[in-house]
Amino acid sequence: MYDLLIKNVTIVNEGKEFKGGVLIKDGKIEKIFNSRKITQTETLRTIDGEGKYLLPGVIDDQVHFREPGLTHKAEIYTESKAGVAGGITSFMEMPNTRPQATTIDLLEEKYKIAAEKSLANYSFYLGATNNNIEEIKKIDPGNICGVKVFMGSSTGNMLVDNIDSLSKVFSESPVLIATHCEDEETIRRNTATYKEEFGEDLPISYHPFLRSEEACYKSSSLAVELAKKHNSRLHILHLSTAKELELFDSAPSKDKRITAEVCVHHLWFSDDDYDKFGTRIKWNPAIKTKNDREALIKGLKSNKIDVVATDHAPHTIDEKSNTYFKAPSGGPLVQHSLVAMLELYHQGKFTLSDIVNKMCHTPADIFQVKDRGYIKEGFYADLILVDINSPWKVEKGNILYKCKWSPFEGQTFKSRVTHTIINGYVVYDYGKFDESIKGQRLTFDR
Repeated sequence: MYDLLIKNVTIVNEGKEFKGGVLIKDGKIEKIFNSRKITQTETLRTIDGEGKYLLPGVIDDQVHFREPGLTHKAEIYTESKAGVAGGITSFMEMPNTRPQATTIDLLEEKYKIAAEKSLANYSFYLGATNNNIEEIKKIDPGNICGVKVFMGSSTGNMLVDNIDSLSKVFSESPVLIATHCEDEETIRRNTATYKEEFGEDLPISYHPFLRSEEACYKSSSLAVELAKKHNSRLHILHLSTAKELELFDSAPSKDKRITAEVCVHHLWFSDDDYDKFGTRIKWNPAIKTKNDREALIKGLKSNKIDVVATDHAPHTIDEKSNTYFKAPSGGPLVQHSLVAMLELYHQGKFTLSDIVNKMCHTPADIFQVKDRGYIKEGFYADLILVDINSPWKVEKGNILYKCKWSPFEGQTFKSRVTHTIINGYVVYDYGKFDESIKGQRLTFDR
């Protein structure tokens, strides 16, 4: 007796598309069929996916779910639920909560919350500071996704700007180092210049001038220099400029010691959109020019950029509806990241295999996630069914984020996620959730 049969689908996996199906038992993929005709077998449930595509579940390597301490913006429960509706089956969450997760004990408190609340699988980064190298050295590489280093501005004491401290992190971290790269000195200098000209009433369109290409490149190049010096495993988050692509090569992602990520909003928006969307698209690093956006798309195609993620970072709409300096940076994306990428597929910018590679396979590869990210026999059954031609409009009534807004509000997407299967359980089925089973803690083959 099998738990679940998914049949009559087009499977997209490891650069191939083929008609077939999968059998699932005890949370894992038991058998993959390579034809439309599947021999009838006893199962507790069958999903006939005729006309749909079966993809591996998305692994989002950069989210901010705001719990603990900032739950007026978001919670692990609400945001994991929104992510599941968008096809995200696993996430890696950032340490800038309250309290900040800069010790192993504080980090484990977040794991306890997720075990009780998260509908998706989960892992959490330990945050680096200028003086917590002893905590970083305690990390069990098999149980924690990585260390997060803010090399640009952050809250509290999480800005790591001391070169000796950075050198210790890069030389002694037992796991992947994920960096936010913007040079703080450059940003402060730019801010002073524009404040002198405009005062507090700076137009949002100047955001990419304050958080400039120079600020990004200076910090990213320093991270790469440190990683090469210490042979570190470096992953630079949310690239936003064409110039930064000079720092990376096109080798197979599995073979790299230095990898890079781009976020959906940097592939979708450009500085032409600030007038329309205002602070709703205020992110750090800033959305920049159309030329930067096109270069990032090419960087993905050439494999200079390895991963597509979200940097999901919700704030309330009241917080975002402030003047430039008072409005926080960040926005909600996990519910809409995959369908936005599928829209770029419809525009001819990516293939389905490109999307699966950058959102499912490669995150699993570079973080060495155990038995996830692929449709393979013996792997966990983290899967999504997509109707590639089923238009729907993002409206307030179907937004699942706790903050209840989206920069995509009003956008019609051509594709939709119909089912999300996590650890063999159908957690999402045409808008209905089964919340009886929670996600699992990710483990890593390190």
